[in-house]
Amino acid sequence: MKVYVGYDTREDIAYQVCEHSIKRRNGKTDVIALKQSELRTQGLYTREIDKLSSTEFTFTRFLIPYLQNYKGWAVFCDCDFVWKISPSELEQYCDDSKAVICVQHDYTPEEGTKMDGQAQLLYPRKNWSSMVLWNCGHPKNKYLTPEIVNTQSGKHLHRFSWLDDEDIGELPYEYNWLVGWYTETETRKPKILHYTEGGPWFENYRECEYSDDWKKELINLFSS
Repeated sequence: MKVYVGYDTREDIAYQVCEHSIKRRNGKTDVIALKQSELRTQGLYTREIDKLSSTEFTFTRFLIPYLQNYKGWAVFCDCDFVWKISPSELEQYCDDSKAVICVQHDYTPEEGTKMDGQAQLLYPRKNWSSMVLWNCGHPKNKYLTPEIVNTQSGKHLHRFSWLDDEDIGELPYEYNWLVGWYTETETRKPKILHYTEGGPWFENYRECEYSDDWKKELINLFSS
């Protein structure tokens, strides 16, 4: 499966570390930076700049079925991830009856700010779309044309409102481990880390939980 990673010009180093963490576990993985600027040049993304969008890939992730010609499976994740497994491990969860498969978080952080001062907005199914296994060939995902992605609301898209509940499959939360939210146990440990409230590339989060995992990946990136 291809892995699309959201790209934000303000977090280039986060993208580099995420990409490296994937390829270090499986060098054959095709990792694609989902860059808004390139999609605009291609005429596929035409939305006006949304001041409420915390990243440049807030909406572009929903173009993935179209970019895949509505065929096969693909993975999306935000750039603030560190992978500790090969993406091939996710193949066991691919269920052709589901349109999307994701960790169905019950995530309700306090309102305020996160990362580099971006607003922490609360909404149902928050962070469900931060890491998605896309069944690009599912008939219901043909709804996601560039026109829809460019005109529909964030509420509609991030809540997967074009789908029925039974169309949404579930991943164990180890595959989208919200740093600072989930707690390790003897049997539950993170497989993919998500620094959703801010990671070590931000000054205020240099020593956040699992910061060593990210820093070790950074060191490996620049020493390889």
